[in-house]
Amino acid sequence: MRFIELILLLVFYNLVPLWTTFTSVPVSVRVVFTIIISIVYLIILFRREKTPLKGFRMRSLRRGLSLTWLTGASILCEWIIIAIYLILTPRGAVAKTFSIVMPVLAILVTFTAGVIQTAIGSKQMKLLDYLLVYLFWWVFPLNLFVFAHFFKKARREYWFEVDKVELDNSRAENEICKTKYPIIMVHGIFFRDWQYFNYWGRVPAELKKNGATVYYGKQQSARSVHDSAVELSSTILKVIEETGAEKVNLIAHSKGGLDSRYAISCLGMDKYVATLTTINTPHRGCDMVDYLLEKVPDKISNGIARKYDKLFGKLGDSRPDFMAGVHDLSAIRMKALNDEMPDSPDVSYRSFMSVMKCALSAGFPLCISYLIIKKLNGRNDGLVWEESARYGRYKLIENNHMRGVSHGDAIDLMRENIDGYDVREFYTGIVADLKTEGF
Repeated sequence: MRFIELILLLVFYNLVPLWTTFTSVPVSVRVVFTIIISIVYLIILFRREKTPLKGFRMRSLRRGLSLTWLTGASILCEWIIIAIYLILTPRGAVAKTFSIVMPVLAILVTFTAGVIQTAIGSKQMKLLDYLLVYLFWWVFPLNLFVFAHFFKKARREYWFEVDKVELDNSRAENEICKTKYPIIMVHGIFFRDWQYFNYWGRVPAELKKNGATVYYGKQQSARSVHDSAVELSSTILKVIEETGAEKVNLIAHSKGGLDSRYAISCLGMDKYVATLTTINTPHRGCDMVDYLLEKVPDKISNGIARKYDKLFGKLGDSRPDFMAGVHDLSAIRMKALNDEMPDSPDVSYRSFMSVMKCALSAGFPLCISYLIIKKLNGRNDGLVWEESARYGRYKLIENNHMRGVSHGDAIDLMRENIDGYDVREFYTGIVADLKTEGF
């Protein structure tokens, strides 16, 4: 179908040189043919393309892919057509110039339609990708390499989603994530469980597709471990009451793992928690926090705290406490907290940790904190060093690419497909294992 569309587009692009070459064709025929091919051109730009994926977004991405391919192929073919036309036809300079400008403008329209469709559908394209194609779309042959990169990235996203849908459909009946106990996902510091922005990205929807019952911790964004654990305990009891389940499975990220441990060990939640899975949790604290608390003047840190508390108070927190949350992440404070939070023999503990490969593996501020922690402790995810996350049954998240997996990547914060780390399948595997083990 694309090759048919390409031929039709090339005919449309070259209407002017065609009519100036075939002067014997009656004007009425030219007008009718021009109207028909123009309508065909508009249909090509705006037609809906069949796709195994449901939803407007993925249909747009699919069509954007086709239009991007057609643009690149058109540019390659048009250079050849224009060269032949300029060499073989004796027409004047004005006619030849017009015959070059018209195809270029028409291709630009096709290209713009493709970029718009891709932008509507893609969640993986970055601003730099769009800037490159718009800056160099006309620079031959550099534009071909730019289009190839753009097309390859969009195609990779599209087929990644197609494969994901096919995988989910193939295992839907098995409900591999339908655990005995409901799942409560516990967020880390500086975030909330908002309705319109999910802390866990695409993960909860994927778990639900595969049978999981998912709830959220609902603790405030920044409070002490004790205060956050009190809020989490309230959520656990509400889930128990709502579902009638005897226990819950906790999956916690970052400080959420500490809040969960405190609720289990100090607030009596061990009776209601079957398993605790921590993701990139600083069980031994963050030496960087001690370092910054020592180096940053109190005036600056207290000023940041006041602004944070004021902002998140407006965003829904009833009593945010930036400094209390930060202090409980220090390595010194965690030594005392670990003594207060002995493991419960009734709870199964397991932990996961990811690491960045270099500072360029993440944006600001993780790229800076990565370097500080690397100097203080060694391998880290931009906020937590590797050994600090080790707790209970432990597994390191690794991929074979230079990017690594950052603290935010571990929860799909940026909704980014990372080579060697499929975040949705990672959590699906965690919950599927819980089901297999009887939890």
